[in-house]
Amino acid sequence: MILRPGAFLQDRYEILEQIGSGGMSDVYKALCHKLNRPVAIKVLKEEFSSDSGFVSKFKMEAQAAARLSHPNIVNVYDVVDDGDLHYIVMELIEGITLKNYISKKGCLDSKEAIGIGISVAQGIAAAHEQGIIHRDIKPQNIIIARDGKVKVADFGIARAVSSQTMNATAVGSVHYISPEQARGGYSDVRSDIYSLGITMYEMVAGRVPFQGENTVTVALAHLEDPITPPSFYNENIPVAIENIILKSTEKKPEYRYKSMQEMIADLRKALVNPDGDFVQAPPQVSDSQTVIIGKPELEQIRSGRRNQPDKPLNVSPVRRQEPNGERGNRPASDRKKVRRQEQEEDEDISPKIEKLLTAAGIVVAVIIVAVLIFVFSRVGGLFRSGSSEESETPTEISTEETLSDKQVRTPDVLGLNEEIAKQKLKDIGGLYMKITDYEFSDTVDEGDVISQQPEENEIVDKYSSVFVVISKGPEKVAIDLTQLGLENMEGEAAKKFLEDKGLTVTLEQKESDTVVAGYVISFSPTQAKEGETVTLTASSGPALVNPVTVPKITGHTEEVAAEMLADVGLLAGAVTEEISETVEWGNVISQSVEAGKQVEAGTAVSFVISSGTAQQSKYKYLASIEKSYSLQSIIGPGSGSTQLTLKVQLRQNVNGRDEVRELMGPVTMTGDQMLPVSFKNIEGAYGVTSGTVEIVNVETNEVINSYPVTFIPVPQS
Repeated sequence: MILRPGAFLQDRYEILEQIGSGGMSDVYKALCHKLNRPVAIKVLKEEFSSDSGFVSKFKMEAQAAARLSHPNIVNVYDVVDDGDLHYIVMELIEGITLKNYISKKGCLDSKEAIGIGISVAQGIAAAHEQGIIHRDIKPQNIIIARDGKVKVADFGIARAVSSQTMNATAVGSVHYISPEQARGGYSDVRSDIYSLGITMYEMVAGRVPFQGENTVTVALAHLEDPITPPSFYNENIPVAIENIILKSTEKKPEYRYKSMQEMIADLRKALVNPDGDFVQAPPQVSDSQTVIIGKPELEQIRSGRRNQPDKPLNVSPVRRQEPNGERGNRPASDRKKVRRQEQEEDEDISPKIEKLLTAAGIVVAVIIVAVLIFVFSRVGGLFRSGSSEESETPTEISTEETLSDKQVRTPDVLGLNEEIAKQKLKDIGGLYMKITDYEFSDTVDEGDVISQQPEENEIVDKYSSVFVVISKGPEKVAIDLTQLGLENMEGEAAKKFLEDKGLTVTLEQKESDTVVAGYVISFSPTQAKEGETVTLTASSGPALVNPVTVPKITGHTEEVAAEMLADVGLLAGAVTEEISETVEWGNVISQSVEAGKQVEAGTAVSFVISSGTAQQSKYKYLASIEKSYSLQSIIGPGSGSTQLTLKVQLRQNVNGRDEVRELMGPVTMTGDQMLPVSFKNIEGAYGVTSGTVEIVNVETNEVINSYPVTFIPVPQS
């Protein structure tokens, strides 16, 4: 049963998406609404849900695994029966399986492999202490979280796999099963040690030791074939880790490590002394060669049933006894050569006898198979007689696998755009596309699929996931900034120059007594690729002796702006006008030195005044006045000895508020003088036709006298 996103289990777990599919279960990412946390839910497939014996065993083992609590084990939260639906609620680990990690990296560095091996072994050891054997240790069941933690999944579940389900689940596990498991015999903690040894072999060698066309071939290899030392595929493997792997993967359980703790101890020694020869070799065996498995045992493996009592098989490769002390004193490189020579010599022992026995067995098997095919073909009517005009020819027997109604073959999506590939997979069996990584590629366009897993034409379950890698396009070439002469450019010019090359630039200021203000002092980094950030540092000039902070004068009138500059010890520089559709007439649009910057006291700051909008700039509103005012009218007789400080200003109502502009600065006069109030071209606010000219006592800010004036629009020259 396929669960769709949005479905709820027990009114508690909301299915978000399917994240995996195995031989006997589908895995979903879900949200537990009761505890508001993400979880993983492993749901038994329909073909196993109908087997009550299997379900019972599955529940029992899962409940046992739920008792485990260890940093290197995926926690089991709940085991649920919901009608025909049987599932396990587990901790959700965001990360990558060790299998995918090995596929991405090829061969792992020896220290990294040892670190992962120790973490896995610690988790398995904790389970062993509780009497739980995993029985299915493989890279697919080991997860590397995003924070680097290593966790083992599916504890106790493998034991529920009975003989009738072995064929369905062995495909992914047969490369890692121990010889006793392949033979159907008793398995214990040493079976997990063997599987971990094979897993570590794959980590350092980039491949499993035994490969074959089908599960039976691989299972027989675990039973019969001597293991090739991993250094044959990767010469950089240290002696210590190779010896640990070889001891862990001995054919006979009694020759392996007795416990995970023993293996962990040697792994920790290997971290400190990777070329040490401290791994205790198993007892020496007789010089007899590998025993060829008999026909009854072969049939037992192929049928998946245990019809014969277990027979111990001498399948371990012969190890040469060296003179006392000789092995430990050899250099690591020499010891690797010795191991390879030993393997080659082992293969040469009695080759003629083995070849004769093997060839004879193959010939007999081929004859028997041919006879059986002929007999059953005749019974089934596969050979039919033609007419008298046709010769009798056998009908071809198709060996192509047939698909069930729940299976599909994966389509080829290599080279397709991400969206097109996603739709193609969806159209064929509702397959989900999962992007595992983005990589640079010189041959695949950006956004297209570089690789897929499973590959084209592989049989998978409907609604399962296909994992793809998407191209980021060609890797961009780094630009050498030291060759661009940035030190000879001004900061803003250098910034624009680099931005034109596709770089992101941050411009900073720094005082310098040697570099002219505004020019580049330094830059970082010295090389950068398109899209990366470069930091430019430009000179702000020498350190200031008497620094002051420039105020913000924008938005103020010219008079107010000049006062604000004077208040902090700065001078008003050049004043120019500019049309503005947003800043009111007479107000400051911009200033030559930005607000907040520190400059030397006495520095001149220029600014731009708004001349109004484009329409306003076509006209000026002008007025004139020709008056004089006698001060005796306010001081009285004898006023010649009395002094007053006066100023003349224009007051207008602009957009509902009073605006005052000084027409004549403060002057000191005696009471017997006449104050001239004579101005020919008084420029007023745009569109305002009236105003008042006022005489003001500066000391008391009192308006002594005022004159109304009228403004008329005059075209700009």
